[in-house]
Amino acid sequence: MWDKMQLSAGRVRSGVGPAVVSIGRDGRGCGVVVGSGQVVTNAHNLRDRTTSVTFADGRTEQSTVQGADADTDVAVLSVDTGSVSPPGWAVGEPAADQPVFAVSASGTGAIRVTFGTISAVGRAFRGPRGRRISGSVEHTAPLPRGSSGSALVTADGELVAISTHRLGEGFYLALPTDSTLRDRVDALGRGEVPHRPRLGVGLAPAGAAGQLRRAVGLAERDGLLVRVVEEGRAAERAGISVGDLLVTVGGRQLRTHDDLYDALDGHQVGSALVVQLVRGAEEVEVSVTFETPAPS
Repeated sequence: MWDKMQLSAGRVRSGVGPAVVSIGRDGRGCGVVVGSGQVVTNAHNLRDRTTSVTFADGRTEQSTVQGADADTDVAVLSVDTGSVSPPGWAVGEPAADQPVFAVSASGTGAIRVTFGTISAVGRAFRGPRGRRISGSVEHTAPLPRGSSGSALVTADGELVAISTHRLGEGFYLALPTDSTLRDRVDALGRGEVPHRPRLGVGLAPAGAAGQLRRAVGLAERDGLLVRVVEEGRAAERAGISVGDLLVTVGGRQLRTHDDLYDALDGHQVGSALVVQLVRGAEEVEVSVTFETPAPS
């Protein structure tokens, strides 16, 4: 059994290792070559429109961002990949207890290969902007810090998922390389970035509003408490202020952050969205309009 695992790890290292890269001069993340001149990584690994990419042979190239979607935490970079061959995409859905290898790269490009299993499927986590990312797989292959964006592969070297989020206690979440992710990567590679309506507010944790209203003698209400209003964004233009309690958006009752994201995702950019809020003891209704995105 151990001999077979070593043999598989060796095949993965030689077959997939060259396609796994380090992102940023500080080795803050990893990426995977998915085509000639293209690397996929996590959007949270980016700091600017350009970033360095270090390959397993030590070569470092400057890349540019073709497309990045922070809400789903995926980005595609354009970079000279030389003769590196991308790994094949796994066929079929990943399954619990499936053995997998994690392939990551250090800041110098040195490749690490570790073994684990898929411990769960259909997991969810929060992306960089707080939106729920569903359908991820959980695995146990150990990964050092700076490994987000690295490859999770089968013993045959087929790409199963992109490791994205550390859970702690030896568990990691990864975005499965299913048809949805493939389509997203293709679109981002063409520079097609999805535009979702954003209010431009920072919110207190769900349930915090009730505690604060009780503390100042106000009646409890379900809703989301505004802690920050971004300058120039839709919320500020509509007159939403810090301390407002958002009660409904587009007729949808707000109890959790996901209620707000669901309401925004169902809204058509270009039309007005009615937001009901409570300001102290006063009921207020405002109309929010979102900027129409400029053509790509």
